[in-house]
Amino acid sequence: MKHLEQNQEFRLNEILFENRNKAYGAYVLRTESDRILTKAFFIGVGLLAAVSIIPVVISAFNSPDVTDSGFIPEPPVMVNVDKKDPPAEVKPPQTVVTPPPPSVKQYDSQVVTPKKDADESNIVKDIPKDAIAGVKNDFTSPVAPSINVPTTIISGPGTVAPPKVNPVAPVDPNEIIGEEGLSKSADFEGGINSFRNKVMNKFDVSAFENQDVISTKVTFVVETDGSISNIKANGKDASFNAEAIRTIKSVKGKWVPGKNKKNESVRSYFSFPISMKFDN
Repeated sequence: MKHLEQNQEFRLNEILFENRNKAYGAYVLRTESDRILTKAFFIGVGLLAAVSIIPVVISAFNSPDVTDSGFIPEPPVMVNVDKKDPPAEVKPPQTVVTPPPPSVKQYDSQVVTPKKDADESNIVKDIPKDAIAGVKNDFTSPVAPSINVPTTIISGPGTVAPPKVNPVAPVDPNEIIGEEGLSKSADFEGGINSFRNKVMNKFDVSAFENQDVISTKVTFVVETDGSISNIKANGKDASFNAEAIRTIKSVKGKWVPGKNKKNESVRSYFSFPISMKFDN
């Protein structure tokens, strides 16, 4: 009763429905609203909890379906990291022995392969000093056949061909060499000026004094012995040419012959011009 008196909403309802029919539905709803709301709240919470728990309960009672696809997964490969591979078999090196000639003592130098039942019967301990390494034990060498050893010693790799030498054509003693084929021209023993003075002193000019200028060119061959030959003059005056030839022949003295490219004395041409001027 005390709670009802303190409830303001209850007092408000009593005031509103004073002198009215309280059996009317609105009065009942207003007075019972708190209880109805509380009851509805708990019912709603209970329903929500039931809905949330039902799937969990159903999944707990149902076993998972297994689909038979025929595939069985293989277990993962286990690798033992502590396991070590066995060491590789070490084989001794194979020694290849070239057999010596049949006329030489030899002993079996092949190395026996190390194993439990290795055959060591061929191992020789007492090896002759004149035996060499081979593929079998043979201490009795046959008599070597006689070998014909040449007494002439041939040195070098073989026959050596002589060096090729271009043949040198011999000098023709009768050939006369021109100025272009000489390394040194012929010369008078006392010099060309001495030869010129001797010619002027021996030249007879009495027959040509009535002329102003007269000239000629005398050519001759200087022989290898120092003499001259084949004297010719090619001037315009025949008398002057004849006097020039006579004068050249009359000059006494030796000539030094010319030299070819090999510095050999050869026959060579020599030219000597003569020119005179007379004052009339």
